Amino acid sequence: MQLKIFSDYQALSNYAAEVMLAQVQRKPDSLIGLVSGDSPRLAYDLFVEMALAKGEDTSRLCFVGFDEWVGIPPENEGSCHRFLHRHVFDPLHLPKANYHVFDALSTDLDGECQAMNDFIALRGGLDLLLVGVGMNGHIGFNEPGVDFGNYAHVQLLEEITLNVGQKYFQEATELKYGITLGLRHLTEAAHVLMLANGQKKAAIMQQALEGVVGKELPASIIRTHPNSEVLLDEAATAWLRV
Repeated sequence: MQLKIFSDYQALSNYAAEVMLAQVQRKPDSLIGLVSGDSPRLAYDLFVEMALAKGEDTSRLCFVGFDEWVGIPPENEGSCHRFLHRHVFDPLHLPKANYHVFDALSTDLDGECQAMNDFIALRGGLDLLLVGVGMNGHIGFNEPGVDFGNYAHVQLLEEITLNVGQKYFQEATELKYGITLGLRHLTEAAHVLMLANGQKKAAIMQQALEGVVGKELPASIIRTHPNSEVLLDEAATAWLRV
C-alpha cells in the first residue's frame, strides 16, 4: 500500500482521474470497478473530461458498479445506478454491454450476486477499482464484521450508513439492505485506489491505516493489498500519528 497526500480535494481527484485515464490508455478493454458517493464524484467527472478531450477510445472499456441500495429503483436520484450513469456511463455514451450494475429490484438477489461475480470473472477480474470509505469504515456496503473472503452479497446496513445515506435522496427514504461487491473482489483487483477527503474522514482513516487490520474495520483491508494507493487530502490526515 502507498499513501499519497494531496493539498486539497481537487488535486486528489485530478490524480485519481489521471490514474483512470492511464489505465484506459494502457489497456483499452480494462474492467474498472466504481463505487458511488461524494469522494470519487469529482474524479469521475475529471476522468470523463480528460478522456473526451484526448479523444480516447472507450468503446471496449467496461465498468461495474460496486454497490446499490436494495429496493431503490434505478431512476431514483439517490440510487448508485443513477449516480454512475450521470457521472460516467452517459457522458461516455457507453452501450449497455459495457457496464454491469446490480438490479436492486430483483426478486432473486442471490442470482444478481452470481451474475456480477460471473461478469467480473469472465473478464479476468478487475483491472482497477476505486473505493471510498464510510464513516464506520465500510467499503461499498461491506459493513463492520463482514467476511473478507466474500464475493458479491446482500448486506444488512448499520444505522450510521442508513442515516448518512439519506443525504443522497430528495426525501426521506426507507433503507435497510445493500447489495455489494465483496472485499475478495478488492483483494483480487490488480490495482486499487481508496479515496477519502475532508476532516470528517480523519478519525476513521487513522483507525484504518494505523489500527488493527481486521473485519471490524473493513477499510483496514487496503493495507493487505500490494498494489493499492490511499489518496487523502490534508484535512483527512489530521488524526494520523505518522
